[in-house]
Amino acid sequence: MSLRFCSLGSGSSGNATLVEVRRGAHVQRLLVDCGLSLRELNRRLALRGCSANDIDAVFVTHEHGDHVGCAMILARRHGTPVWMSEGTWHGVAREQPAPSTLRIARDAESIDLGLLELRPYTVPHDAREPLQLSISDGHQRLGVLTDVGLATERIVQELQACNALLLECNHDQQMLDDGPYPLSLKRRIAGPYGHLANHVAADILARCRHAALRHVVAAHLSEQNNRPDLAAQALAEALGTHSGDIVVAGPLHGCDWLDLH
Repeated sequence: MSLRFCSLGSGSSGNATLVEVRRGAHVQRLLVDCGLSLRELNRRLALRGCSANDIDAVFVTHEHGDHVGCAMILARRHGTPVWMSEGTWHGVAREQPAPSTLRIARDAESIDLGLLELRPYTVPHDAREPLQLSISDGHQRLGVLTDVGLATERIVQELQACNALLLECNHDQQMLDDGPYPLSLKRRIAGPYGHLANHVAADILARCRHAALRHVVAAHLSEQNNRPDLAAQALAEALGTHSGDIVVAGPLHGCDWLDLH
């Protein structure tokens, strides 16, 4: 059994994380969020050695365009099962009909995909019913946390046993405060239903630190209000390591494959 993951892109221009597990000759691939056009998704998947037709399931964390993207098109064209909360579906349904492969995800209800188990959990964010998740092959666990306004005890509990973490580091607080955004937007971003600042992500990471944590990826960085070196340094300090040990997922190229075995 082997589990690995990569980011196809992370940021306000589009988010998608590819998770792959192999057991002998069997392979299963999950896409967490699908915030790209189908053409761009296929282009980036090809760089990782697969195509949209190879995706076995999609999990959409919430209805914002940079996360749902072409998920419904993918479902209708390829018959791919797409999981999302009921609230997320209501947010999407205004613009497109439900595919036959739509599946409803619920907080704390595990989803068995065969080789992978998904465990959704609720988070505070300005969406109808956002869910983040952890993903396990029965041996290793990947935790995903993007688009969340603040750290909660529930989030920490869900991520504490993970062997790899993909954590939102949306903004550096000082850059946001000094930047050109109007005050109302700054307050929304930094508010309890907005996005994580570097220091808050670092606090979550410090509370989830353990000896078997192998990979940490900084994700969903704002191009206006953050820098990769600032995000990496904040997370590295939480781990007591060097910033070069932190992977930063970019908006255009994401990050390369990271293995958990």
